[in-house]
Amino acid sequence: MANHAATKKDVRQATKRRERNRYYGKTTRNAIRDLKASEKKEYGENLPDVVSMIDKLAKRGIIHKNKAANLKSKLAKKANA
Repeated sequence: MANHAATKKDVRQATKRRERNRYYGKTTRNAIRDLKASEKKEYGENLPDVVSMIDKLAKRGIIHKNKAANLKSKLAKKANA
């Protein structure tokens, strides 16, 4: 690593962003897991919240937009089944 102030700042920023992105991703994965384990009535109530979380991950670039679409599709398919 270069010994420049800008490089050191970039490392600090990248670390902060990485931790934030890991938190968002893990929180959303836990929400999806909890949604899949929930009952039918709760599933319908909580689905919009989880879909919103997935959309935010895709918007921030934490997951790819196609992955977000696939996740939402699977959750919606289970809701309609």
